[in-house]
Amino acid sequence: MAQPILEIRDLTVEFDTEDGVVRAVTGVSYDLAPGEVLGIVGESGSGKSVSMLSVLGLIPKPPGRIPSGHATFEGEDLLTMSSSRLRDLRGGRIAMIFQDPMTSLNPVLTIGDQISEAILVHNSGTSDDDARKRTVELLELVGVPFAERRVDQYPHEFSGGMRQRAMIAMAIANDPAVLIADEPTTALDVTIQAQIVEVLKAAQRETHAAIVLITHDLGLVAELADRVVVMYAGRVVELADVFTIFNEPRHPYTIGLMNSLARLDADLDRLEPIPGQPPSLITPPPGCAFHPRCAISQGRAICRTEVPPLKAVGVQEAPHDSACHFADELANLGAARAGTAS
Repeated sequence: MAQPILEIRDLTVEFDTEDGVVRAVTGVSYDLAPGEVLGIVGESGSGKSVSMLSVLGLIPKPPGRIPSGHATFEGEDLLTMSSSRLRDLRGGRIAMIFQDPMTSLNPVLTIGDQISEAILVHNSGTSDDDARKRTVELLELVGVPFAERRVDQYPHEFSGGMRQRAMIAMAIANDPAVLIADEPTTALDVTIQAQIVEVLKAAQRETHAAIVLITHDLGLVAELADRVVVMYAGRVVELADVFTIFNEPRHPYTIGLMNSLARLDADLDRLEPIPGQPPSLITPPPGCAFHPRCAISQGRAICRTEVPPLKAVGVQEAPHDSACHFADELANLGAARAGTAS
């Protein structure tokens, strides 16, 4: 793998609440290579978005805090740099597509004004006319029809899919090196989701950016990602290339996610949901956080008493890490054969 453009090491994020300290992210480490698409998947509350928002300085402090960790981008630690330097990077070298464009866009400014502002803030020598011209080009690139006219419309005049296209246009306006897409197809119908996937592909071709794709949609991961990070209860539980994750999963949580999906290659009478609920991040269970929902554990003491480390499993041409005490037992089972507790 090429030298990573972004390296996250031992990232821990906490929030103070009335009920206690929420450990939203615990000891998370992964790399992002130039030009790759890294999918981060998991249920709601697994720490997917918080890990990225904290790296960009976008969590409120207080109640949030980052007691440990490093996030190195092009030789600089994002977690220790000054606020002004971080603002220079955000929207420039690092850009983010947020989950809900309606709440991310300013309702009283035109789409064109908002994209142009992103260009002007990071390119002080650019004229207003040049910024507008670039804005129209960006809207055309992401598939907004009649861009020359629609550039003067307001967010409420765009459909949900078109607002998401405008957000992608804004994110790629300054040719970022890293593009973070947080649930970019949430709340869109299936047809529009497919269109947004094609827009993201076009955006990467345009910018050559590395993409962090945060999602619970494994279909989207299969379509776009090169490697996958699986998170559960604030920890990374599996990490491998996308082919390995889908064909040789080595963590029971990953297998549970696979089994809960509808499949085109199998005639299933019913889907298999993962039983139970994700644990409280204020009072997580001892040992492996997944053990109360896991059939592989079968009540074994080590699962209830020791947190499994993320370590290499099997003999792979590409790195494959799993945080399961009994990952070897899952070898060759595949998502179609391995089950979860019922």
